Amino acid sequence: MKKILLPALLFWGFSFFANAQTEEFVCKSVEEIAAMEQAAHEGLLDFRSSPFTDNYDIIYQRMEWEVDPNQYYIQGAVTTYFAPTRNGFTAVNFDLSSSLQASNVLYHGTDPLNFTHSGDRLEIELPEMIEVGEMDSVTIIYSGAPPSSGFGSFATGYHNGSPALWTLSEPYGAKDWWPTKQDLVDKIDSVDIIVRTPAAYRAASNGVLVSEVLDGNEKVYHWRHRYPIPAYLVAIAVTNYAVFSEFVPVEGGEPIEVLNYVFPESLNSWQNAIHSTVESMELFNELFGLYPFADEKYGHAQFGWGGGMEHQTMSFMGGNSHMLQAHELAHQWFGDKVTCGSWSDIWLNEGFATYLEGMTYEHGLGTNTWQNWLQGKIDQVTGQPDGSVFVADTSNVSRIFSSRLSYSKGALLLHMLRWKLGDEAFFQGVRNYLEAPELAFGYARTADLQYYLEQAGGQSLTEFFDDWFYGQGYPSYHVNWWQEGNTVLVQIDQTTSHASVGFFEMPVPVKFQGPGFNTTMAFDHTYSGQIFSFEAPADVALVRFDPELWLCSRNNVVTNTEIVGLAETLKEQVKVWPNPAREQLSLQLPASLLPAQAVLFDAAGQQVLEAAIRNEQNEVDISTLPAGHYYLKLQSGKGSVAVPVVKE
Repeated sequence: MKKILLPALLFWGFSFFANAQTEEFVCKSVEEIAAMEQAAHEGLLDFRSSPFTDNYDIIYQRMEWEVDPNQYYIQGAVTTYFAPTRNGFTAVNFDLSSSLQASNVLYHGTDPLNFTHSGDRLEIELPEMIEVGEMDSVTIIYSGAPPSSGFGSFATGYHNGSPALWTLSEPYGAKDWWPTKQDLVDKIDSVDIIVRTPAAYRAASNGVLVSEVLDGNEKVYHWRHRYPIPAYLVAIAVTNYAVFSEFVPVEGGEPIEVLNYVFPESLNSWQNAIHSTVESMELFNELFGLYPFADEKYGHAQFGWGGGMEHQTMSFMGGNSHMLQAHELAHQWFGDKVTCGSWSDIWLNEGFATYLEGMTYEHGLGTNTWQNWLQGKIDQVTGQPDGSVFVADTSNVSRIFSSRLSYSKGALLLHMLRWKLGDEAFFQGVRNYLEAPELAFGYARTADLQYYLEQAGGQSLTEFFDDWFYGQGYPSYHVNWWQEGNTVLVQIDQTTSHASVGFFEMPVPVKFQGPGFNTTMAFDHTYSGQIFSFEAPADVALVRFDPELWLCSRNNVVTNTEIVGLAETLKEQVKVWPNPAREQLSLQLPASLLPAQAVLFDAAGQQVLEAAIRNEQNEVDISTLPAGHYYLKLQSGKGSVAVPVVKE
């Protein structure tokens, strides 16, 4: 980390004129985090990096703010140490909302500079050109009532009659309340955050609390953070907090402090619930490496929003459920240490945090079960036939924070990678991703994660990511099995819910049980209709598809129907369309298979329709059948074939 000598702190008297805004305090489960994030940021513009701010690196920032939770207003001075990355650097630009007023800009803390503030862009003229790599600094003095964006950016409210103030900048809200470089390219290497507020209140923020100084009727809180941090993860919260700490034991090392700033009326509840964070951090330390900011702290600051926000080293929390604590803690590895390098890749933040939340149940923490959690995510994702994890339109904030796609489908994508690669390769690949020098405490894209998983697993994942990350929808499987002596034959057919993916290549788990044996086979399914075989020690009595829920699939059918004697060349000539169908099924058979019999079975294996097939082209009426999944068995003297059918 860079060590920087700091000039004397600047403070001055502020007066407040804006009225406080009141928000209802609600507590919702983590399932609603995504919806709240959507509501908070609708209508904001997107950019990964602004063309006006992409010509310099931020080395260090000192934020000095004066706020009163009774007033919807902020006044402060932000000093930025920066180094140009391009030649001809004669002006420095910041992102700053036009609702805020910059009153002065100082060069090296003393000399006033000319500046223009147009729209949300603050442009500062420098006295001379600065060379590439040369560090310099400016101080921006500003004030105003930040633009309101619901639960986001900058907000005030009340809890139990006491005023509170908090910020939440993801994804585009940092510029609403301070002059910054709002991008997903350049992290601030180091920050000092100084908050002056009436003495009745405490200020929570990133890093370590260096000092708490009483100055007349006010208190000054100085927080210091010495790790790279994106602008959207810088945050403050101010109210009459009660404070307590818990500690996470570290084998062979210093315990990690979990510092909690909570509403006084919630103190007992939080003290009883905080074991969830301690237990979850012990688990994550074991699986993914030591908590990234262990020499500073991890903490919670309660705030008036129905979810949580993973501000670096101090998550802001609307509640204290086990699920919410685990989710926000997981972000410290996935989202904070390694941050998505584009909102198109938000799943690298939210998919991982959601999956780790679920993994706490896998390891016996919390009150939910692993199977219930997985089934809930699968049901949510497959509740609609479309949807990609990749965010194609990052100007659509509701799509960025889609609970179904960025959170749940992203989590299941990781779950299926774990199944495909195996635990050893999966976890090693993820740890390598977190520790990679070019990614740790920086930004990553999906291709980076793919690379490290491929290296650990020794296999290409291009088709997997094409199908599951870029593609839409999910597969449905029809598993038909029969037994000839000790040989068990299994035919697996697949249909997909969306035309963007013609076929999902995946290892398919099927469990077989019989007298004296219970085994799960992983069939490497590379095309629909593929037939597999294995030797069983006795007659199979029970067959279950994917009993441990490794696959994101829906409407799967297992049947026991013998399929014999039909040559592949003839089988390929059998056509059934449309599929899905509503009124009629059209059947095409080669003349050599006629006459034949068509028998339709429902998902429970019950016969629901039978028809004689005497012509090469035939129509079968299915209009009276209820919607659902069926399979059609076509039988002739030369053999038989089964085809999955969907009735809409």
